[in-house]
Amino acid sequence: MMQNYRMVDVGNKDVTRRRAIARGSIRLSSVTMQMIAKGDSPKGNILAIAEVAGIMAAKNTSNMLPLCHPLVLDSVRIWFDIGSNEVHANCEVICNAKTGVEMEALTGLNICLLAIYDLAKAIDPIIEISEIYLQKKEGGKSGLWSHPKAYLATSVHSLRDTSFEGIKFCVGTLSDRASQGIYQDESGALLRNFCKLRGGAEEFYKIIPDEAESLRKLVGATLEKKSNVLLLTGGTGISNRDITPDIIKDMSSKELLGFGELQRQFGSQFTKTSWLSRASAYVVKETLVVLFPGSPKAVKQGLECIGTLIPHAVKMLRGESHHKIEEGDSN
Repeated sequence: MMQNYRMVDVGNKDVTRRRAIARGSIRLSSVTMQMIAKGDSPKGNILAIAEVAGIMAAKNTSNMLPLCHPLVLDSVRIWFDIGSNEVHANCEVICNAKTGVEMEALTGLNICLLAIYDLAKAIDPIIEISEIYLQKKEGGKSGLWSHPKAYLATSVHSLRDTSFEGIKFCVGTLSDRASQGIYQDESGALLRNFCKLRGGAEEFYKIIPDEAESLRKLVGATLEKKSNVLLLTGGTGISNRDITPDIIKDMSSKELLGFGELQRQFGSQFTKTSWLSRASAYVVKETLVVLFPGSPKAVKQGLECIGTLIPHAVKMLRGESHHKIEEGDSN
């Protein structure tokens, strides 16, 4: 029986910001790697040509994959991490559309690696392409998704992020159900891991119910330890039990409105309900208190858009000049 094929109808979907990153590796001889690093192969600069090939391929993905939707891409970016005998290639694709750009990222990556193969094969017949996978995707109902290998790739092939070194932090989760042990606190774990991986020193982590007195005590404990940052997740909505912004604002001397505005603006690209969040940031004595929504997806998105601002704000609270802050952030 003949099978009929059709493109999926995405007409009723919302246009959101879509982003995907694909990663893969190509293994070559040490002699070839030296030539690639110098950019003096007989056919020219291999990585430069492969970069252009990958960008062109990503733009033409729908012409090669029959059921792939044609998309107007906002950005295609390719970069390389060079090892002793292999090149790790990355392809990032961004657009605003009703469907994702995973295939565009994977197509761009594959053609990029094949271009390296083609340009090097005359002098290096033993070449292997491997470890091709979708590292990350954003947008649509699924929000932010990362492949488990993404964390390994970051730690092995990238410079270690030390932006939280010298910063003492505390994490608090406000949730009636999590405090009763009904479900596991994933949001608090995300905040803790984010700071620890960047060299932060954890003072404490607590799960408390959505109660004003419990929150005041948690803030008091943070101030007693003279912690630089308190990250709170939960209680930023509009129900009667959502009290986090109200209590923290009463205890603070300043509100940093931009922290909340960025979270809502970035989160709205994935879900419109982000606009209902009252997430923000405050200064309580000399401690920065940053509020995140309760859901793990919202916390991931929040960290992505304001994570780098946290150590920056801490340095400002310490009285460091803007010049010093910029120097530290660039290392």
